[in-house]
Amino acid sequence: MKKILVTGTNGQLGSELRVLSKRYTQFEWVFTDRGELDLCDLVHLTMELSRMQPNYIINCAAHTAVDRAESEFELADVLNHQAVAVLAKWSAKNDCKLLHISTDYVFDGTAATPLAESAPTTPINVYGQTKLAGELACAQECPSSIIIRTSWVYSSFGANFVKTMSRLMQERDSLNVVNDQIGSPTYAADLAQAVLTIIIHPTWQAGIYHFSNEGEISWYEFALAIQEIGGFDCKVSGIPTSAYPTPAKRPQYSLLDKSKIKATFGVMVPDYKESLELCMRLLQ
Repeated sequence: MKKILVTGTNGQLGSELRVLSKRYTQFEWVFTDRGELDLCDLVHLTMELSRMQPNYIINCAAHTAVDRAESEFELADVLNHQAVAVLAKWSAKNDCKLLHISTDYVFDGTAATPLAESAPTTPINVYGQTKLAGELACAQECPSSIIIRTSWVYSSFGANFVKTMSRLMQERDSLNVVNDQIGSPTYAADLAQAVLTIIIHPTWQAGIYHFSNEGEISWYEFALAIQEIGGFDCKVSGIPTSAYPTPAKRPQYSLLDKSKIKATFGVMVPDYKESLELCMRLLQ
């Protein structure tokens, strides 16, 4: 029986993979978080991997606190870059298939059309820089790896935009949400299904792939959809990024082109609103 190791189990994607794993009993699943496998301990990481001997690694672990990363470069770099290099090096030496999760934040946000995997990567914040370094290390140390870039992830698990908006819309009379950053949300359950579709596909095709739900919206429009589905009585107003300064810059436009992952693996990409309704039903 093939063994799948999942890192970052307590995150949104890791949690959704745990739910989904119950339908994929042909695999032995090993779910780890920092307590079971500390990716910051680079010395012991290789030893632990050799002890576990996985056939697949799905790397969901990351330093994802975008604003905090600006003042925590070393920690972000260890998790998003150096640990990825160790996973990739071990995978290459041990004939293990590595699937690594990356981000739309590797782009600078100046594009005006959906971003293909070959688009230039010029990150504008520490999170994006360290994630790009992780991608490059992954591809260099383990050329057979698969990298999936995703965006605006949410789930019924963990902290995310959907849960925050749902809470605030019930607590406040009005909210301001940025309306000039464009992209598409990703329901982590859909991403988890895409990952499993790739793993059970007859051919493993190495490379970079993009996945998010279908749709081209701003955070403001995303908030309006949450309000509509939740039936919340709250005034939601759109504001420019300049009116909501944050420690880390965000890409203005990071809509991902999903045609490659669809064509290569037959991955289904649901519309963002359909998936949002499914998630919010779980939250009620």
